[in-house]
Amino acid sequence: MPQVTLEQWQSLIAVVENGGYATAAEAMNKSQSSISYAIQKLENTLSVQAFKVEGRKAVLTAAGKTLYRRARVLVEEAQQMENLAKQFAEGWEPDIRIAMDALFPEWLMLDVIAEFTQQSPLTRIEFIETVLSGTDEALLKKEADIVIGSRIPPGFMGDPILDVTFVAVATPKHPLHQLNRTLDHKDLRLHRQLVIRDSGSRDVDSGWLGAEQRLTLSNFTTSIAAACRGLGYAWYPSLKIEKELEQGLLKPLPLNAGAKKSVQLCMIYAEGDYAGPATKLFGQLLQQRLQNL
Repeated sequence: MPQVTLEQWQSLIAVVENGGYATAAEAMNKSQSSISYAIQKLENTLSVQAFKVEGRKAVLTAAGKTLYRRARVLVEEAQQMENLAKQFAEGWEPDIRIAMDALFPEWLMLDVIAEFTQQSPLTRIEFIETVLSGTDEALLKKEADIVIGSRIPPGFMGDPILDVTFVAVATPKHPLHQLNRTLDHKDLRLHRQLVIRDSGSRDVDSGWLGAEQRLTLSNFTTSIAAACRGLGYAWYPSLKIEKELEQGLLKPLPLNAGAKKSVQLCMIYAEGDYAGPATKLFGQLLQQRLQNL
């Protein structure tokens, strides 16, 4: 069993951070003699001198500096454990799981995660990106507490949170752009289309035009990089290719129909009204962030 109490470590920290025994006693709402006794007891127990007197001031010894650094970590962890226990007592989940359709802007989700961790630093987060049927499966298999997807399966309720606009694009040097005319679907079928693989088990094709040449990739980042290299054309969420469009790496295709498509994403609580407080807080932060777009 530890021989030094947390209160003794707190006294050592208080003396260092408040600049002396008298001010430490005032900060801890204790008598100066009790602070002095706690430090003396700590030093005697550990057979080490934490402070030495220089003039009228107590300063840390080399050993004291190390003890102070470790003591701060120890006391902070003890406080975190108490806070965590309080969260459990209030029904606060120790972790939350988020499944996000890859159509949703990842930078926006990371902004929400950063804000959530500031308000609930002890809650662990598991975050997965899904594509097509993989989003439904995360919900139906109870692999997530919050799901962001384009479809609400039967038996669930969801709120619309974002309309995603797709734009048909290719690099400016792509042969389709060299035709210098309005394009139709027959033109597209003669060239390679870039497609994102379904992350679920149903292997759903969405947006594929039946082109003989097809390059299937597992995520948007790689697919966009492939499009910029001229490996094919694709429809991408406009929010994901803003930089590439601004830099001229990608250019919208002049289609006579279907140049843009729209998909509505919804946020779904897997447990509905029974979602825990941490899950609901995350959902609220997400909706607030979207309102500021």
